[in-house]
Amino acid sequence: MGGMALFAFSVAPMTGSESVSDSVAEAVRIVRESGLPNRTTSMFTEIEGEWDEVMPVIKAATDAVAAGGHRTSLVVKADIRPGAAPGQLDSKVTRVEEKLATDDESRGHS
Repeated sequence: MGGMALFAFSVAPMTGSESVSDSVAEAVRIVRESGLPNRTTSMFTEIEGEWDEVMPVIKAATDAVAAGGHRTSLVVKADIRPGAAPGQLDSKVTRVEEKLATDDESRGHS
């Protein structure tokens, strides 16, 4: 499998502790250091690139979280887009925002 893809993933240790921010921060650091387009929200980290360049980054982030010796939870969702140009991480959201703005204008909302 190849081609451009958008991935959303969440990785965290499965511990009884309330905060997982230290482990999650290390995973996000690995993603950011990859140089691939990415963004982090309260629920997921999104990353864009070719399948073969993104999957090792997700694995490294997961390995970093698992390094504490805990069971680890990993959720991955992929939007595989053969032939798509890079930049879909932002342009996909831009298209939705433009559609909403057009719809609001046609309904008389400002």
